[in-house]
Amino acid sequence: MFAPNLAMSPSSEPAPHQTDSSAEIQDIVLTFHDVSKSFVSGHRVIHALTRVSFTVRRGTVTGIIGPDGAGKTTLMRLAATLLRPDQGHISVLGMDTQREAAAIYGQIGYMPQRFGLYEDLTVQENLDLYADLHGLDHDHRSARYRQLMVMTGLEPFTRRLAGQLSGGMKQKLGLACSLLGTPPLLLLDEPTVGVDPLSRRELWTIVDRLVREEGTSVVLTTSYIEEAERCPDVLILHEGTILGRAHPSTFKREIEGRVYQIHSSAVHKRLIHATLTDRPEVVDAMVQGESVRLVLRDPHPETLAAIVPAIPQLSIAPVPPRLEDWFIVKLRQQASQPAVRSQLKPLTASQTSLSPAPRAPVIQVRHAQRRFGDFYAVHDVSFDVLSGEIFGLLGPNGAGKSTTFRMLCGLLPPSGGHLTVAGVDLRRARSAARQRIGYMSQKFSLYRDLSVRENLRFFSSAYGLRGDRRRERNNWALDQFGLRPFADAVSGELPLGYKQRLALACALMHEPDILFLDEPTSGVDPLARREFWHRILELAGRGVTIMVTTHVLEEAEYCDRIAIMAHGRLLTLGTPDEIKRRARTVECPTPSLEDAFVYLIHTERRQAVVS
Repeated sequence: MFAPNLAMSPSSEPAPHQTDSSAEIQDIVLTFHDVSKSFVSGHRVIHALTRVSFTVRRGTVTGIIGPDGAGKTTLMRLAATLLRPDQGHISVLGMDTQREAAAIYGQIGYMPQRFGLYEDLTVQENLDLYADLHGLDHDHRSARYRQLMVMTGLEPFTRRLAGQLSGGMKQKLGLACSLLGTPPLLLLDEPTVGVDPLSRRELWTIVDRLVREEGTSVVLTTSYIEEAERCPDVLILHEGTILGRAHPSTFKREIEGRVYQIHSSAVHKRLIHATLTDRPEVVDAMVQGESVRLVLRDPHPETLAAIVPAIPQLSIAPVPPRLEDWFIVKLRQQASQPAVRSQLKPLTASQTSLSPAPRAPVIQVRHAQRRFGDFYAVHDVSFDVLSGEIFGLLGPNGAGKSTTFRMLCGLLPPSGGHLTVAGVDLRRARSAARQRIGYMSQKFSLYRDLSVRENLRFFSSAYGLRGDRRRERNNWALDQFGLRPFADAVSGELPLGYKQRLALACALMHEPDILFLDEPTSGVDPLARREFWHRILELAGRGVTIMVTTHVLEEAEYCDRIAIMAHGRLLTLGTPDEIKRRARTVECPTPSLEDAFVYLIHTERRQAVVS
């Protein structure tokens, strides 16, 4: 657990004009007082922050969470002196951000979402460049470099080009560059987006050491609410205002008695989920292994009994609430409009039965290989994916997942082995296979300068749709994904959750039999992730085969089966519960899927060192 012994920042903070002792003033490293910031986008005024006030005390870790568009990045850029407030006062390390911006920027560490590493420079050359920018004295560089490289585990890679590092290693290098000047205040904007669970834990270990050993104060934003639970001080933003601020345990106590785990040995988990997810008594329902986690509006057991009486062989058990449960409850209470619901028909028992009819493989991979020069990105990988199955392909950054995806989508030819998709041999007829599949890439890959409507028209034409059929599918996408209010908006300016909706709509325009999703929810908030998986479960219920990579291990619980890759090879394959059973230990008898992932990767690395 991260930093359990750090003092919690108070939820009620003094404004700058109040009288405090000099010791208390020196204990405050960041102050926002009545801060507002707006932007103009086209003909719209976006109120990113509205009269926000809070302080951060020295030696604390403050986590800032909120849905897409809540104002988190704007807040961080204001604190880093990269933006000026329209109203209010911001103080950093006792200095005014509008009068002393240059002095502040020279004393803090700031790591934005897309840290500017120079990919054609080596790790060492990036460190030298940022040391020059920070004005770090040459006499002190060697010791600081050595300390940071040991701390981040990058010491063996100082001569490697930054562009050849894995995603997690790039994040650690970015963090090291931010820390060259030993800053008393470190601002981290979504530092763990797009990195695997093992790398996320390693990054948190680094932050923990900074707080304990160097007394660094840390303010960070994250879209992973389970990470915010590690912070002793959590601030929650929504639509530019503060919804709450407290220790995570304070938030969780508010929803005690409202969270349950439901399981039936006679009814498939997807049917339970589909039956309960849209009930007015239910705030949240999500698949966890072979069970469904349920959050109710009211803390009364009779409410639960009233909505699940028709499910046979049912077991219901109360479970402790999490910060994410509170987050979902609060945001749905605050929603200015109801969540977009899918217009597909509800699933039936026949579509989600416990023992479906035998299904044939629609994706077959036999001894697949992909070389880049002498380097094997994928080596001797074999597996099948069945019709209508949700199949997860997991692994740390650099494991070969995206390379495997690109081969299966016909975007990259294999160097060896046999791969078929929908009966088509990918070494002979890649273009024929592409007509049967939809592909949503890891990064937003649509045309950013085109409007939403123009992107839909382009991709429907690219998939061969014409005339009335194209107009019908374009209108379907605008309505089905709640995109009509944004039809003429520039796609690159959409909030991340709406970019995700548009990308999925384009991938489904031609109604494919097989859907490839490469880290589709990276960086989006929990509400957007739930909406996304609601749609995916409905598609799977209608027989669409889905293959997905993700670094959010909790959403991998939705998969029927999971394959974990490491160093280009297949490490293990099984259902989520089977994977978790393989990772049981005396110290961790009931591992989560993330615990199991980390255990299996650590075990593989130890065995590789021994051999």
